[in-house]
Amino acid sequence: MRFRILPAVACVFCLISFSSSLFAQDNYKPEKQLLSTIKKNFKDADAQYKLLATRIGPEEFPKTYHPDNNKQENSNSGWWCSGFYPGSLLYLYQQNHDQQLLTEANRILGVLAKEQFNTHTHDLGFMMYCSFGNANVIEPKPEYKQILINSAKSLSTRFNPKVGCIKSWDSKNPSDYLVIIDNMMNLELLFWATHETGDSSYYKIAVTHANTTLKNHYRPDYSSYHVINYDAQTGAVKEKKTAQGFANESAWARGQAWGLYGFTVMYRETKDKKYLDQAQHIARFILHNTNEPADKIPYWDYNATNIPNALKDASAAAIAASALLELCRYADNNSGQEYFNAAQTILKTLSSPQYKAAAGTNGGFILKHSVGHFPAGTEIDVPLTYADYYFIEAMKRYQVFGTKN
Repeated sequence: MRFRILPAVACVFCLISFSSSLFAQDNYKPEKQLLSTIKKNFKDADAQYKLLATRIGPEEFPKTYHPDNNKQENSNSGWWCSGFYPGSLLYLYQQNHDQQLLTEANRILGVLAKEQFNTHTHDLGFMMYCSFGNANVIEPKPEYKQILINSAKSLSTRFNPKVGCIKSWDSKNPSDYLVIIDNMMNLELLFWATHETGDSSYYKIAVTHANTTLKNHYRPDYSSYHVINYDAQTGAVKEKKTAQGFANESAWARGQAWGLYGFTVMYRETKDKKYLDQAQHIARFILHNTNEPADKIPYWDYNATNIPNALKDASAAAIAASALLELCRYADNNSGQEYFNAAQTILKTLSSPQYKAAAGTNGGFILKHSVGHFPAGTEIDVPLTYADYYFIEAMKRYQVFGTKN
């Protein structure tokens, strides 16, 4: 299956793609120098992703790159990150109108399409909305719409009304019902499905999942656990864990960023103030944390015992920056300015040689120094596709402020 996006309609993408943020505040002033840097970043990213495209097989998706041995690690379409590569290609095409990137995006969308029927993953938002969702914005097509609707249907099969959540990870124990904070990021697909079909069941699932997460995932200081294990039959909480963090009671940095982004989306889609309040509480936890570095690139876990020598996670920073550049539009001026400034600092830091790879290096990835699963010893201090994706998205969002002032 091959999908083609017409170049002629791509020019409207920059006007449409962020319109859902509703521009509640437009008085934040971007720095001209950073706007110039971002323009160069996009040009460099274009070249990097052309290189990255040469390092994957016909049915493969880039996963990471190991600089110590120049080893590329790729995945199949079922890997939870498979949507970020086509999503990044489409974002970059929108910036530079490079036909080679569009051609590769069309090719890889055809490989990914079969995942619309995958009911064994909670990550169809990442996989299908970041890819086909972006493609459908550039050129709405019936086949894109149907793929996204089918993806929302598949995701909905993992919802248990007794628990009030979409199941994340399957377990050998039938009484386990594992839900991770990352799952907040997959709800946007369900809101899209209600908008497009008029079927409110998707909306209700998203809201119920968010409300259950709000109730059980968060500590009094508004930091989040990574995993909640519910009883599949009763919905009662059995365990609260932080599998990818330092310890069960620690604040895993990327998990905090997923929650920040997810509850910001929840406010955008529902206008329910409790979601805005939650997003701002999470933002304050991150930005006012005593272990938050001045450059705003967090350590992989806010409670790692070897801070300030702990590894930093560029992916958590990129996700947070993108979220903050939406959240600032919904906040009062003082809080909004704080969020905008923090995102601006993150973009500056990630644009520096310390984090942004030199041309022709890093296996074609844009950013260095992300941390995937530290306790498992996987993807440690390497580039990751979702770090690139949310870095690109954050830069796009920052540019929009430049067009409004």
